[in-house]
Order: sequence, then C-alpha cells, then structure tokens
Amino acid sequence: MQVPRPLLLWREVVDRAARQSPARLALSVFATVIGLFTALLLTPQATATGRSAPFADALFTAASAVCVTGLTTVPTGTYWSTFGQVVILVGIKVGGLGVMTLASLLGLAVSRRIGLTQKILAASETRSTRLGEVGSLLRVVIITATALEVSIAVILIPRLVALGEPWGQAVWHGVFYAVSSFNNAGFVPTAQGLAPYASDWWVCAPIALGVFVGSLGFPVILTIARRRSRFRLWSLHAKLTVVTSTALVAVGAVVVGAIEWGNPDTFGRLDVSGRLLASLFAGVMPRSGGFATVDIGQMHESTWLITDALMFVGGGSASTAGGIKVTTLAVMLLAILAEARGDRDVEAFGRRIPRETLRLSVAVMFIGASTVLVASLLVLEMTGLPLDVVLFEVLSAFATVGLSTGITPELPDEAKYVLSALMFVGRTGTMTVAAALALRDRRRVIRYPEERPIIG
Repeated sequence: MQVPRPLLLWREVVDRAARQSPARLALSVFATVIGLFTALLLTPQATATGRSAPFADALFTAASAVCVTGLTTVPTGTYWSTFGQVVILVGIKVGGLGVMTLASLLGLAVSRRIGLTQKILAASETRSTRLGEVGSLLRVVIITATALEVSIAVILIPRLVALGEPWGQAVWHGVFYAVSSFNNAGFVPTAQGLAPYASDWWVCAPIALGVFVGSLGFPVILTIARRRSRFRLWSLHAKLTVVTSTALVAVGAVVVGAIEWGNPDTFGRLDVSGRLLASLFAGVMPRSGGFATVDIGQMHESTWLITDALMFVGGGSASTAGGIKVTTLAVMLLAILAEARGDRDVEAFGRRIPRETLRLSVAVMFIGASTVLVASLLVLEMTGLPLDVVLFEVLSAFATVGLSTGITPELPDEAKYVLSALMFVGRTGTMTVAAALALRDRRRVIRYPEERPIIG
C-alpha cells in the first residue's frame, strides 16, 4: 500500500525534528496538546452556562489537566459541563502518559513504527535500557495504568452508591476520581470535592493509594510487578524511590497530623479515626496528588511550610508526579551522609552511585529552586499577596500538585499565565533539563590540576 505524500512529508518533518532536537520535539508536542485542549474548553459546549469561557481560565484549566496538576481558577464540578469535564478527564489521561511517551506515540502514529530516536525518547521516560522492547513497553504502560485506574474505580463505585448516589453518577464520579488519582491530577467532579468523605476510609484510602502508586513511576511499578516481594532483586532506582517516598509520606503524615490535630477548622472537627485518615491523606497528597479533605486555607502556616517542602520534592522519576523527584533528594542526602562519614563514594543498597548522577541531582535541585524563586517574585509583584500563600501556590504549580490555599480563582490574568507556564515547566522542564545534561558527557584529553576552594 502506497503511503500518501502528505503523510510522508509529515513523517520527514517529525523524523528531522527528532534527530536534531528530541527534547524540542517532545515539548512542542506537549504544548500543542495543551493548545488543543484549550480550544476545546473555549467552545460554548464546555461550560455549564453555554457561554465561552475566558481565555485565561480555559488555558489555565487545559494546562492544569494536561500537566496533571489540579489547580483551578473555576470550580470543575459546577463551571464546566459534562462535555467540559470529559475534555478535562481526557487531558489528564493524555498528560499522565508523560511528555516523552507522548512524543513517541506521535512518531508511532505517523510512521506506524517506532524509530531509534523515538525509542530513545520512550526509554528516557520509562527508564528502559532494552530499546527493542520499547514498543511493547509503551503498550504495557498504557494497559497497566488503565488496569490500576479500573481497580480504583471498582472499589469506589459501590461505596458511592451506598452513600446515595445514583448508579450512573456513581460510575462517572468513580471513574473520574480513579483517573485523577492515579495520574496525580487532583481534579474533582463535584462542588464539594472530597470534603464530605473526610472520615470515610473506603473513599479516601483507595484515592490516596492511587496517588501514591502513580507517584512511584512506571519503572518502579513494573519492577514491583515482576519482582514482587523480592526486594533484593529490585533495581536501585526502585529501592530508592519506594523507601524515600514511604519515609516522606510517614514524616508528612506525622508532622501535619501533630500540627493540625486540634485545629477546629481542619482536623479538629473530625473524630479520631477521621483525624488519622486526614493525617495520612495530607502526607500522601504532596507527592503530587492535590486532593484535599479539609480547607487548606484554614491550616496553620507551619503546616503550609512543611507541605511546601514536600511538594518541592514531589514524586518518582518517570511518574505522573512533579517536583525535583524523590531520587534527587535521596542522592543528595546520601552524598551528605557519605561526606559526613568521610567516604570516597556515595553508596546505597550495595551499589555505588556515579559522580555524574550527583552532579545532575545538584543541577536539577538548583534549577528547580531558581524557577520557583523567579515565579514567586513575578506573582508577588502582580498581586501584592503575602509571601506564604504565593509561595504555596507557586510550589503547587511547579510540582504539579494542585493543593491551594484558595487564592488561585482570585488571581489576575497575568498571574494565571505565569502559573500556567510554571505548570508546563514543572511537568516537562526538570525531566528535559536532566536528559539534556545527561547527554552532555564530554570526554576531555587534558585535565586541569586539582585545587579545592574553601566550602562552608
């Protein structure tokens, strides 16, 4: 069968772009997808009133959905129509596949095959080293994600029906929460969100589990599926991700629970079981989940500070989570421990971590902190709001978390554009920068003499 000439020309354009700048191709595809969903949300059918949404709100919502963030300038459950909510849900699903995987799927759709460049792109997203299996691995990723989402929905739907929702509505809400939780999106399809279920373990526990599993990343999920309980056979990446993520959830749950336990505006109005669930929920959500069972704006400032730190770290590499990633934090902490001990090498679980990985971790952390600093300065100048709420919102956007103190709907349009760009950078930037820096491994014949500057 002869391939149409326009398709051949388009294939050549994509192949040329992939060869010259894979990262630029991936970012272009991701930006194009956001533009497409913005256009869909601008249609009158997307809103409950039948009037076109303002451009700033449509762009912000599309960026938040595709970047699986969850920040909103308008209430999802009441402002958008059923069509608009379906558009948001599809945006979440597409964005959850990852920017690099998305670029690979574009190449597959155009050429009906995955070329070497596209395989490298997909391998960087899934951390696969066997390029010959990437095509099937992409299918495994999609099937695995869908299976986990269906499992969460199957648990939620009967409970929602038992709580009084009609079957059709319960199915829709169950599927929406399942997709939103596994992809760490944080969108809710109702006006009240999860507040009515703050003490309901049957509703909140599956959502929290979906967020935690989604934040681990597909390499870790596939490793656990293949190796199961044989922890010693896991890859170093899987071990660091699971151990660090679990530790951060535990620390977050204990600290936030201790601070908010007696706050009458948040945890204080719940019974003991509800407070324990809310504490666990608050420890999981900064992984990039973004769901909330209590009013974040009523929490203590010390809770905001702890949440800021947890959001900045985010979740696992090649996952639906944002932030600088837990493996970056783990490598930095291991390097500090090695320096304190006087060890020459940075080691973990019987493996030595290369110096290049440490340098890359420092670069990712510094670039992430610099991005947050610049964005915070811009929003402060545009709004005049206090630093604590601005920093919380900026970190939530950068780490694609979605938790909010409540100021996002009141922001001026220019601040909404800043946060929209920040969500895009937070979802794609650190991964792209890390990949670009990792590829710039120069081998020099001549090395300068070594001399140590004074540190500290």
